[in-house]
Amino acid sequence: MYEDRPQYPKRRSAPEGMLYGMHPVIEALKSGKIIEKAFVQGTLRGEQSDELFRLFKELNIPYVKVPIEKLNQFTNANHQGIVAFTSPIEFDDIEAIIPKLYEEGKVPFILVLDRITDVRNFGAIARTAECCGVHAIVVPLKGAAPVSADAMKTSAGALNNIPVCRANNLFMVADYLKKSGLQIVACTEKTNTMLFEAKIEGPVAVIMGSEEDGISEQLLKIADHKVKIPMMGEIGSLNVSVAMGVVCYEVVRQRS
Repeated sequence: MYEDRPQYPKRRSAPEGMLYGMHPVIEALKSGKIIEKAFVQGTLRGEQSDELFRLFKELNIPYVKVPIEKLNQFTNANHQGIVAFTSPIEFDDIEAIIPKLYEEGKVPFILVLDRITDVRNFGAIARTAECCGVHAIVVPLKGAAPVSADAMKTSAGALNNIPVCRANNLFMVADYLKKSGLQIVACTEKTNTMLFEAKIEGPVAVIMGSEEDGISEQLLKIADHKVKIPMMGEIGSLNVSVAMGVVCYEVVRQRS
């Protein structure tokens, strides 16, 4: 007879790019590793957590406070109240990209994504953007799809070839782009102007919004052109990645 032995739950292997535990996350931040997003137990306290939050603030790392049950869904290892996901890419600065494009004699073509949170949509958008010759994609620091392994896979490698910029305030980015000579084109149902009626030439920034809420009012106000895609069928909208392809290829057509 064998003695009954307690059955311990098997430790789940960590997904690619996932870090957990105070020391590993703090050391990753100090070493310059790019953290895409962090989840922190809401009741976390102590000297190490103070250092963690200080680094989050200094490095502008997006994080959310969650109950321990949420962290346990990521891993059943000793996470110490912190789970973070690293980014497979380095983020760029849009204010460094625009002057460089002009210096190289290129006509800037920028894509701004307002609160697009679906990972596969983001990956598909990046793939089409790269094919269209978009020079950079701008996303908000918070409320954007993570640049995860799924996003990389869906982009078919495009996220390795096109700069992605994160911004605290998309309105300020749009204002900067406008002052830098770019036309701001917003794809929205809140207009009577069809996409093919707008004259889109020269430097341009295309704004695409979430399927649920569209583009924020603040960004719509700063747009030079508000355009919509003609819809002939019974369904009233396109998937955002498909809509983005339609708009960006019309920009390509007009610029050609």
